[in-house]
Parts: sequence; C-alpha cells; structure tokens
Amino acid sequence: MHTVDPVVAVIFGGIGFLIAMILQLSKKRYIAWTYWLAVTMVAIFGTMAADVIHIGLGVPYLVSTVFFFVFLVLIFIIWYKTEKTLSIHSIYNRRRELFYWATVLITFALGTATGDLTATTLGLGYFNSGILFAILIAIPAIAWLVFRMNTVVAFWLAYILTRPLGASFADWFGRSHDFGGIGFGTDKTSIVLGILIVLCVIYLSFTKADVKKSTK
Repeated sequence: MHTVDPVVAVIFGGIGFLIAMILQLSKKRYIAWTYWLAVTMVAIFGTMAADVIHIGLGVPYLVSTVFFFVFLVLIFIIWYKTEKTLSIHSIYNRRRELFYWATVLITFALGTATGDLTATTLGLGYFNSGILFAILIAIPAIAWLVFRMNTVVAFWLAYILTRPLGASFADWFGRSHDFGGIGFGTDKTSIVLGILIVLCVIYLSFTKADVKKSTK
C-alpha cells in the first residue's frame, strides 16, 4: 500500500475479490480451493480497504475502527432480523451466504484497523497488540467452555478477534525495526503465509478433513 498507488491497489484487489466471489457463489457445495481462495481475496481486499482509508484518505484509525465496528453490528442485526439465525451451520441458501461473506469482509477491515489502532495510535506496538488480542480471544473460549456461553455468540466473538490478532503478529514479523517489527520483511512474510495457506488447502482438498461426515 505504501509503494503502489492506493486507488490502483484497491481496484486490482477488488477485481480479484469479485472473481473469487463469483467462483465461490457458482458452486452448489463446499469446494476447498474455491472457498479458501474467496477467503484469501476477501482478506486482501478487506485489508486494503482499511489501509486505503487511513493511508489514502487520512482517516484516523480510531474513526475507521468505529466505522467498521458499527457497519459490522448493522450487518449482524439485518442478518438476524432476516434469517432469525447467525449460525454458520445454517448457511444453505444464497442470501445467507451473502450475509456471511459481507460479515467476513468487514471483519478483515475491522481487524486491520483495530490492530493498527492499538499498535500505533495507542502505542502498544505490534507484538504487545498481538498479546492483547491473544488474551481477548481466550475470553469467549473460556466463557463457552466454562460458562456455556451461546455457541454462535462465542464463535463470532472469537472469529472477529482472529483478525487483529493475525494482523498484529503479521505486522510484527514483517515491519522493520523502525516501525516496531522484527524486520523479516512484509514480502517474505506474505510469501511464507501464502505457501502455508496453499499447503493447507491442498491437504484439505485431498483429505476432506474439514467436510462434515454424514451420519446416515
């Protein structure tokens, strides 16, 4: 985002996002590579959207974080009012799938903005921000295991927190020492993470380990 014109980057990211979504929505059942391609492109486009709002438009991270949070809450409200459920296990029609992908997109944008907010605006740094979100993500897990928190609520709380958690540690690895990172390099970090994603998708494609087995 710092070396490429933000508008150009978002345009190309948007094209990739649309292609991935068209492929995903054209499938009538779960296919590992199309689903995870869609997730990857949603992640890239959502991250770009958060970055361009700050870098390109100069919007403070606090403002963009609040904006994406409110937008996410509105999606959840409309989704629940329309479908009477937010469970990912009930996504069996196109409208629910669109609600799901809209939610995923906003969580990536929110996670990027929130991670940068705590790391830079609040001065925690990327590593400490990662630790903070690691602690926060444990809360819904403990609440579900110990206090029997509603499964859907626990899932979405944890899901939302994975975004700033991952973004904080990715930035800690990729950014230079001057920016509070360890200097591994954003390009190298992206390549390593990309390879890990491809390997995981290949594994899932062959083993079907993520496909729910029929009880019949």
